[in-house]
Amino acid sequence: LNAAPERAPRERVRFLPTPAPGGGGAVELVPARVPVLADHPLVRGPRFRKLKIGAGHRLDVKASGVFVLGIGHGNKLLTDLYNCHLTKVYTVGGLFGKATDDFSDTGNLIEKTTFDHITREKLERILAVIQGTNQKALLMYSNIDMKTQEAYELAVKGLIRPMGKSPPIITAVRCLQFALPEFQLEIHCLHETQQYLRKMVHEIGLELKSSAVCTQVRRIRDGVFTVDDALLRTQWNLQSIQEAIQNCQLKVETELEKTL
Repeated sequence: LNAAPERAPRERVRFLPTPAPGGGGAVELVPARVPVLADHPLVRGPRFRKLKIGAGHRLDVKASGVFVLGIGHGNKLLTDLYNCHLTKVYTVGGLFGKATDDFSDTGNLIEKTTFDHITREKLERILAVIQGTNQKALLMYSNIDMKTQEAYELAVKGLIRPMGKSPPIITAVRCLQFALPEFQLEIHCLHETQQYLRKMVHEIGLELKSSAVCTQVRRIRDGVFTVDDALLRTQWNLQSIQEAIQNCQLKVETELEKTL
């Protein structure tokens, strides 16, 4: 920001002594416009000495994907978006046949199991049970009477969400790829942590009478923000950040108006 082009310095009128036309050493005062030295960078220093940046839903060191930041006034918008309880979407990779102490494939190995008996149909049956159980929890924490017109209208718009703090809730889960011993899931969830998703992969392995570790956690959507909105590390410059803020402004305003 400090390296960006600056506006022209302010000017003010001063009366400067100037030799009179008649000569003879006479001096007269002539009005002139001169720059205000208080605006000079050597006088006032850098325009920006600190910048308030807030983090949205965090990612741990073993996860990747969409990570939302707020700059300046955007910190308040981050809080408003947090209060919307928006759904986040992850792609989660798993590997059958191993168990570790932290549920990831980089943890300390504590067990090896067979997995030849696992089929895609068995996996999808477990996923259906998980989704059904979590749907009941979602309705319970939404504090909405499901027999009312309000509940119907919210369900049509997809706005049934917890009204406050709640345990992690899986709103949808499906199998994207299945090639033993590897598999990949797409998980839609609320109030989760990445470690919770790794533990979920571990528990799926136990339900299938085997074991499983998580190989990847990647967030592909955080509320209104998707991977397409994200900036790569090579794009961390002022112009790209300004364009990203402008492109996302309308989506954020629309979501806040619809939800809050």
